[in-house]
Amino acid sequence: MKELRFVDVGEGITEGHVRKWMVKDGDQVKEDQTLVQVETDKAVVNLPSPIDGTIKIVSPENTTLKVGDYIAYVGTKDELSSIGSMHATDSPKQTPAVQAAQVQPQKPISDPNEVLATPYVRKLARDLGVDIMTVTGTGPNGRILENDIRGHLTSSVPQKVVQKFSETLEERHAGEIERVPLSQTRKAIAKNMEASWTIPRATHMDMIDATALYRIVSGEKERMMKERNVKLTFLPFVIKAVVQALKENPNFNASYDHERVEIIRKRYYNIGIAAEAPDGLKVIVIKDADKKSIIEIAAELAALAEKVRSQTITIDEMKDSTFTITNIGSLGGGFLSVPMINYPDVGILAIHMISERPVVSDGMVKIGRVLPFSLSFDHRVVDGFEAVGFGNALIKYLQDPEFLEML
Repeated sequence: MKELRFVDVGEGITEGHVRKWMVKDGDQVKEDQTLVQVETDKAVVNLPSPIDGTIKIVSPENTTLKVGDYIAYVGTKDELSSIGSMHATDSPKQTPAVQAAQVQPQKPISDPNEVLATPYVRKLARDLGVDIMTVTGTGPNGRILENDIRGHLTSSVPQKVVQKFSETLEERHAGEIERVPLSQTRKAIAKNMEASWTIPRATHMDMIDATALYRIVSGEKERMMKERNVKLTFLPFVIKAVVQALKENPNFNASYDHERVEIIRKRYYNIGIAAEAPDGLKVIVIKDADKKSIIEIAAELAALAEKVRSQTITIDEMKDSTFTITNIGSLGGGFLSVPMINYPDVGILAIHMISERPVVSDGMVKIGRVLPFSLSFDHRVVDGFEAVGFGNALIKYLQDPEFLEML
């Protein structure tokens, strides 16, 4: 008999949700057959059967899972009959040594200086108004990490105040209020936004004369669909120009290490693209974008976007970005915005809708195609002049017909 459990899938995921069973309790299943879809805050994960046999489901649909929780068992009918009424979230059997260790009284910590945490983490807790004594550490030996402090922010609001406010609100508007539980994706978005908001950021805005870009994309779109079955858009060109701008401004292709107070520059270019999904915003990642052609990027974007829509995107296809782009223009966003940084990236570029506007060329005012953009950046890592440099590089490449036609 084999057990099917919700294991640690990485990326800091600690919780899942049983979304859909593909088989029924008591069915005969085959090894590697997909049994269940578990939704995490990153993606929907398909879990296969470990062996051939009969399945006993212990976590029905809509069950919330923690890492280590039991989902099902697969084995012979005789083996399954011995399971009894074991609960889906029962812990594995423990040895006497482990049980003894768990009941040993631990010395309570009464002095904040005894808490395992770096000076940076202690300062972060003070700055955010978090009592470090109330934070549970997830690092080695219970060490409190930066993410523990940030994650504690949501639970540090006095519950009595929240409860009193909610009760008063619902008393005044009885029958006019609906409580909507957050989906796993929505929970992840909320957590990431809280982490992003603690980054000291600034935003640089500018405009690009996209007349040449518009002409090239419009001229090649039909041919690319007919010859390559690829839908050509402006975004692959923006991605290639961003890669060039990152090479000229390497601090943007980086992250910030709070523990060691260092900038981690990356020599690979994984460009995250914000994509709207039925259950909320996700970030798909074009890996090694510097090594791919415009056509390859366009095809990969289409394939990943379809996976997002069908909710078959994998965690690997949404992790390890080095810089992020959000295409607000595709949603009808016309001018300027202030995008939230995709933690732990240093920067995020928002591109807006290309529209006809007056453009000065050779001393003459003409009607051209203008692409506004906003660049939010981590001010601990880069300064304003570097943001202007990045923006100028982006403008240079996207306004250059020769560069665009070479891609």
